[in-house]
Amino acid sequence: MATGTEGQPPSPTYTVDELAARAGVTVRTVRFYGTRGLLPPPVIGPRRVGHYGPEHLSRLALIEELQQRGMTLAAIERYLEQLPPDLSAQDLAIHRALVASWAPESAEVIDRRELERRAGRPLSDEDVDRLAAMGVLDQGPGPETFRLDGTLLRLGVELLDVPIPHETILASRTVLLDHARQAAQELSRLFRDEVWDPYREREADADHVAAMKSLSAHMQPIVVQALVTAFQRSLREQLRGAFGDEG
Repeated sequence: MATGTEGQPPSPTYTVDELAARAGVTVRTVRFYGTRGLLPPPVIGPRRVGHYGPEHLSRLALIEELQQRGMTLAAIERYLEQLPPDLSAQDLAIHRALVASWAPESAEVIDRRELERRAGRPLSDEDVDRLAAMGVLDQGPGPETFRLDGTLLRLGVELLDVPIPHETILASRTVLLDHARQAAQELSRLFRDEVWDPYREREADADHVAAMKSLSAHMQPIVVQALVTAFQRSLREQLRGAFGDEG
């Protein structure tokens, strides 16, 4: 069972067993997340068989990433409740990549064969160049070796099939990095001037300083979610303005 819009291939669908296998979890976990509202219900097809789509797979990956960052199920529920209800699999993959960015950088060096195994497909030299342009990987210390950011690989591979010129990807990345850097600087300045400096003047105790640093760390996921949600809404508005209903 698969559906698709006109002119586009249908999206793949999975049974609960297939979804669990692809996500690396148990069927019991999938059903448990469903009862908690973390996972939308499947589409019921013939013979009462539930069918799941790419959005369910991406949401499971996001839940796993949030758990690895130390969030409880209750906190994950609150996080997911704040997301727009119509997020696509690609949108969820972006959220997962941003969530993973809270952790320290963990690039690893792998060879071409391992890169293709993780990507789940053969990669041409052009594909590798596009992944590098998206910041997914860099040239490694030796020939045919790469420094890989595994948190971005799934999203990068999905974007390989999007018909965007290599130069446009590079230009887009430059725009995003420049604006992201500016936003991070402004938010850091605001937190330092309005929260950190006044607190430091009042409380000199080392325990209080540690508590404030912990607070700043816990603020990161909130700020990241606010930024990506605001960006998605702004981008949607701009596309509607530029292309009308086609956006």
